[in-house]
Amino acid sequence: MLIPIITLIIGFIVLIVGGELLVRGAVRIAERAGMSQLLIGLTIVGFGTSAPELVASVEAARAGSPGIAWGNVVGSNLANSLLILGAASLILPMVVPRGPLWRDGGLALGVTIILWLVAMNGGVSAGIGYLFIATLVCYLGYAYWAEQTEPAGATALHEKAEALEVTDTHLHDEQPLWRSALILIAGIVMIIAGGKWLVEGAVDLARLIGMSEAVIGLTVIAIGTSLPEMVTSIIAAYKGASAVALGNVLGSNIFNLLLIGGVTAMIAPGTIPVEITGYGLPLLIAASVLLMIFAATGRKISRWEGGLLLVIYIVQLVYNIVAV
Repeated sequence: MLIPIITLIIGFIVLIVGGELLVRGAVRIAERAGMSQLLIGLTIVGFGTSAPELVASVEAARAGSPGIAWGNVVGSNLANSLLILGAASLILPMVVPRGPLWRDGGLALGVTIILWLVAMNGGVSAGIGYLFIATLVCYLGYAYWAEQTEPAGATALHEKAEALEVTDTHLHDEQPLWRSALILIAGIVMIIAGGKWLVEGAVDLARLIGMSEAVIGLTVIAIGTSLPEMVTSIIAAYKGASAVALGNVLGSNIFNLLLIGGVTAMIAPGTIPVEITGYGLPLLIAASVLLMIFAATGRKISRWEGGLLLVIYIVQLVYNIVAV
């Protein structure tokens, strides 16, 4: 059992470090190419920070492990909505701008419901994957328009990029183009290798302990690939940027569902394991609705509400493990 655990841990580390290098290299190259900070934030930062989850799910889908692939998508959003928001709200009660929450959070909730309904009626098709990717492209176009015509921070994708600015003080360091290119290439190589080791370790571990791949994806893989968002949101909350912490989570949820879910559906169309359709997706829908209620009643997520989110996450985590 030791070898799969070591492989899993090494995969996590290499995947996360590779994702950070990829973002740094790509941002610096884009800046040298004259791309606007707005476009960099909405595209490169958004895609780059979602790269670990994307590679993990794509590798799992290619390896014939849809439980890990979809478990990672749904489990990462559960970790974002319950674990990360709960922890960040305990540090600083989170002020919730109602407009962005209803729009961005509502989009994530709507896509989650669609995914659940589709999964319950025969499984996901490649067509659903294309629809999700097209929706993401449209949303990116809307976000670009909104950020130009409305106050800064109008969308969750802007706040997701801003969250990285808050936590990574070396993101815009000047350096030669060749060094930025090497950093980018190193990041790509690392996330590909890390994703492969992560999935291999997870599959072997699931077989050894008798746990389904879907549960491994919902728990271990999801928590591991969500660590960058957790660190980013907690640091943002600690620095008093609660709106940035919330936007980071909502933006991540949207990318997880539309980008990673869309690509996974295109690569490996078919049924989604019952652990996800019967448990993971309904819980994610309930968690999203709960966040809406918190925001609608007080326009913030208070410390006790954040504590409740954490308790819900811990209870469901224990249930997942014990019920296997």
